[in-house]
Amino acid sequence: MTAPTPSSRSAIALFAFVVLAWGINWVVTKVIVGQVSPLWAMTIRTGIAVAVLAPALLITGKFVVPRRGDIPIVLVISLFHMVAFAALMAAGLKYVPVGRSIVLGYTTPLWVAPAAWMFLGEPMPPRRAAGVALGVAGLLLMFNPSAFDWRDQSALLGNGLLLLAALAWSVSILYTRVHRWISTPFQLVLWQALLATVVLAIMAVVFEGKPQVVWNAKLMVAFGFSGVIGTALAYWAMAVVNSHVSATTTSLGVLATPVVGITISAIFLGETIDAALVVSTAMILAGIAIGTTAGGSRVVAPALR
Repeated sequence: MTAPTPSSRSAIALFAFVVLAWGINWVVTKVIVGQVSPLWAMTIRTGIAVAVLAPALLITGKFVVPRRGDIPIVLVISLFHMVAFAALMAAGLKYVPVGRSIVLGYTTPLWVAPAAWMFLGEPMPPRRAAGVALGVAGLLLMFNPSAFDWRDQSALLGNGLLLLAALAWSVSILYTRVHRWISTPFQLVLWQALLATVVLAIMAVVFEGKPQVVWNAKLMVAFGFSGVIGTALAYWAMAVVNSHVSATTTSLGVLATPVVGITISAIFLGETIDAALVVSTAMILAGIAIGTTAGGSRVVAPALR
């Protein structure tokens, strides 16, 4: 077994940074939506990311104007991931603890696998089917009457929004699998974020009215972390990781993100980690891991966060 090269070691270090940043970002987003309405929160966060990505791409010489063949992927990722997933996730976080939210968000691969089998003709080997079944069983465990109050309308709404967010993200992943890339994902992320900012701003004005933001140091730090570190820098780092680390390693490694998010939420927000959440999380992540290492095409998102 050969020792990791310096570039590989740097990529692994960046990977650890990404997992930590994304795990913390769920907690930070919870703090933000406690003070800012969801759509405006995502508009501001994505706008900050645009302000960081634009000069970064210009300085590194990677700035491009999307070609005609780039337009579909820009639209799909922007609208289904950066708009639909982000808005639904932020809204769900208003009603659901971070630990539970991040686990529901990470059910995305469970929906991608059967959808890719049905619509894209990708194989569904027994190992992958078993992984999906285990993950779905873990999800059902989260909603058993002893762990979830079905009479709580706010909880029902929040959990429903988070599951819809995971489904919206799965649409983005499915299209990404069949798209023929011209520019690189990192070169196009600026345009995806720019379009998302515009769409989110319009939606925010229509559905939430003028932004009611009372700026304070805590909120500014939260937006700074979420926009710069949790979005712009993490996306750049993930692009580097994907070019140096194997797809399977990447898919399995990002599964540490929910563990980071749950731990950070318990430490800094005082959220309770009960046995049902631990068992459900373990089952869902194990199911995703089993499905990821099954034969056939990889179905786990390359950049879950």
